[in-house]
Amino acid sequence: MGQLHTRFTDDQVKAMLKRYLSREIEGTYLRAVLGLSKTHFFRLVQRYRTDPTTFSIQYARRAPTRRLDPAIEQHILRELTIDRQAIQNPQVPLRSYNYSYVRHRLQTHYHQTASLSTIIARAKQHGFYLPRRPHKTHDREVLTRYVGELIQHDSSVHLWAPAAAMKWYLITTLDDFSRYLFYAKLVESETVWTHIEAVQRLVLRYGFPYAYYVDSHAIFRFVRGRDPIHQDQGATDAVDPQWKRVLLECGIKPIYALSPQAKGKIERPYRWIQDHLVRTCVREDVSSIAAANQLLAKEVHDYNYRRVHSTTSEIPARRFQQALQAKQSLFRPFALPPPFQSAKDLFCLRVERTTDAYRRVSLNTRPFSVHGVAPYQPVTLRISPRDRELAEIRFWHENRLVDVQTIKRMDLKGVPF
Repeated sequence: MGQLHTRFTDDQVKAMLKRYLSREIEGTYLRAVLGLSKTHFFRLVQRYRTDPTTFSIQYARRAPTRRLDPAIEQHILRELTIDRQAIQNPQVPLRSYNYSYVRHRLQTHYHQTASLSTIIARAKQHGFYLPRRPHKTHDREVLTRYVGELIQHDSSVHLWAPAAAMKWYLITTLDDFSRYLFYAKLVESETVWTHIEAVQRLVLRYGFPYAYYVDSHAIFRFVRGRDPIHQDQGATDAVDPQWKRVLLECGIKPIYALSPQAKGKIERPYRWIQDHLVRTCVREDVSSIAAANQLLAKEVHDYNYRRVHSTTSEIPARRFQQALQAKQSLFRPFALPPPFQSAKDLFCLRVERTTDAYRRVSLNTRPFSVHGVAPYQPVTLRISPRDRELAEIRFWHENRLVDVQTIKRMDLKGVPF
């Protein structure tokens, strides 16, 4: 039952109370009609009896006004000022304010709380507001049914940490079904090996997925007319780049996006991570890639384990684990394809050579004697880094490992580590 002033007018209540005082209506009946307790009813009667002329059941609500703590307001404005300086820097990939981030910053850094509406009100009051830029809306939906069915892989280069004064590449790997981020790492330069390493990390931990979804970057795909180094070797996809060869030997299908819009699913996590990572790097004055990667790991953890994804309406890690438990997965257990003997034979750079009359091959003018191979025979060199200083070369001939040698990485100039 609603409140009294929403069900009756002043005149109606006055008429009923007048008849009650004239003994025309019984109090029990009138209380039932008005829906009042005995105490509330007699208070109402006393008010009417005291001054019938000004009697009213209407009342003005008085919302308590809460004054924002000056310290909280000072910190809000401080955070917004930092954002403004970053937004005004054309080299920094920030184009708007993030009031939710400011609220999170208040909680984690200052141990203070403020509502999002309060932060937005202060931002507009002090000029920390930019109208939303119009953009074309793309509806994203989950089209896959299994984890491991489609792995989205990409990279992006930005000035992630302005204090470092140099741009880094962010390489990420995402499951299409669960939106779980398997891999995220900042690197100073983008090479074939940085992408092979991302595949290796995923496969060794989760197994072989069904397919990888990438753009047509030269690292992933040979395109005739764009990649002149192989211009005499046929049409598009006639040559398999190193990264693609790794996938094919793993039994993973490469799929190529035909436009930037087709990569929208992985672009959304990019935008979220980019927004948070850049703002935090600015505030922490991060200048090294190692420190930036530590912050990146925290952001990825929050994305995977704390944030409800806007498309799936689920936390990515929970959705991923539930799919695994329900056997809703297309991951195949990791096992070395024959005749390989080590993961280094699979996740590596491949170079084909032919032995000379002295059973040697050369790589960047450096000769290597190959034992157990006759002159003028084909040899495949499978090269992988052992650590920051050394690389391991595994020599294969007719599906046999015939030799293993170690070399300084600095002596392999031109090898894209």
